[in-house]
Amino acid sequence: MPTDPQTVLVTIQAAIAQLSTLIVSYSFSAIGAVILLVVGYFIAGLAERSIFAGLGHIHGFDATLRHFFSKIVRYAILILVTIMVLGQFGVQTASIIAAIGAIGLAIGLALQGTLQNIAAGIMLLALRPFRIGEYVEVGSISGTIEEIGLFATKLRTADGVYVLAPNSTLWNQPVRNFTRNGVRRADIALSIGSWNDIDRAQKTLLSIADADKRIRREPKPIAFVAGLGDTTVSLTLRYWTSAGDYFSTQIETTKRAKQAFDSEGISIPLPPPEVPAPEARKQ
Repeated sequence: MPTDPQTVLVTIQAAIAQLSTLIVSYSFSAIGAVILLVVGYFIAGLAERSIFAGLGHIHGFDATLRHFFSKIVRYAILILVTIMVLGQFGVQTASIIAAIGAIGLAIGLALQGTLQNIAAGIMLLALRPFRIGEYVEVGSISGTIEEIGLFATKLRTADGVYVLAPNSTLWNQPVRNFTRNGVRRADIALSIGSWNDIDRAQKTLLSIADADKRIRREPKPIAFVAGLGDTTVSLTLRYWTSAGDYFSTQIETTKRAKQAFDSEGISIPLPPPEVPAPEARKQ
């Protein structure tokens, strides 16, 4: 069947007119999308800087949390702008939001442990049960805090071992912070023979404490009888010192107490000799 040239021309003109309409329509949509992207990117950056600076004015607010919250605000704005841009081209944004929600739920379930660590990290950084440089004990973990992150905390044990502890482990257990209060109490226990002058031994211990400037005068050091044995008397010297001087003071004070007892003739009883078993004596 021969094609009518007039019909073909009309069809081509109609297609061109429809294409022109689409080009004009989508041109405006494209220009609007570009404007939205530029403005959204600018607003996201401005909001990120504003949140970061604003949180910086809060005394003691951790820098890691400042970065974390400012980044969340930035990416939230960018996601919102992206959804608005897609809406410019007629995409059903409701389905996109539902898909994003479903993906977020799936990721949350898959990374449940990781999200727990992040939540615990935020709480640790906000409430500050420990800070960098403090010595803590949490369950079976103990050491000096070196870094507090959103996922895990780095510690260095007393014998120099590196420990990386998940934040959820540190958050879910009681924390013993040996540094936070700035001072610590120390007890030095010594045993002397029951034949020695107890008052003299107590005065000797107190004079050692008074001579050490690292030992605090308030609360005052005390020396007391902690226990009685058949031939021994247990004495305890109790004093307070700064957390940083705790171990050095304890080591040196124990040594000086032994030396002072030796010089003043206050004897520390020796353990009784081992008596061989009857079977050993027969041999």
